[in-house]
Amino acid sequence: MALIAFIRGINVGGHRRFRPSVLAKELSDYNVVNVGAAGTFVVRNPGSRAKFRAALRARLPFEAQIMLCEGRDLVRLATENPYGREPARPDVVRFVSILSKAGGNPSVPIAIPPNGEWFVRVIKVKDRFIVGTYRRHMKTIGYLNQLDKIFGAPATTRGWNTILAVVRILQARDGGPSSVARGTT
Repeated sequence: MALIAFIRGINVGGHRRFRPSVLAKELSDYNVVNVGAAGTFVVRNPGSRAKFRAALRARLPFEAQIMLCEGRDLVRLATENPYGREPARPDVVRFVSILSKAGGNPSVPIAIPPNGEWFVRVIKVKDRFIVGTYRRHMKTIGYLNQLDKIFGAPATTRGWNTILAVVRILQARDGGPSSVARGTT
């Protein structure tokens, strides 16, 4: 099964910028598909995790944390439909944070901040995946960063639409394009 690579904290606010589509082409031996601009890659022919991680690190123009997970784990998460039938709201973003390693297991739901109006809400934790929603607001990124402390491991966050785009790539039978940008957040 394919491997999914998530690079933490790139192309955010003009910092640590690079072009993931170019990186995907440079990693063509691994049959890498770029998903959006946030450093999300489907690796169709990963071989050894250690070898792929080293190849990815060698091509990044800066030091970065890389979270890897099995494609089947994301497919399983999407199949479980953690948001149920709750309709999406325009002011709230559905997200999945991927932990670098299994972290703490606090009880959910979790609201951040815990008192007053919430900006981040965790609704489910499954293995290394934190599932929740956040409000579109300038303060949100600071609250999302608190997930590292709560779970005891670094995390990187992607919108639910990005996760679904990854799952579509994984489920596609044909090779498809080397870059998918439509429908990601």
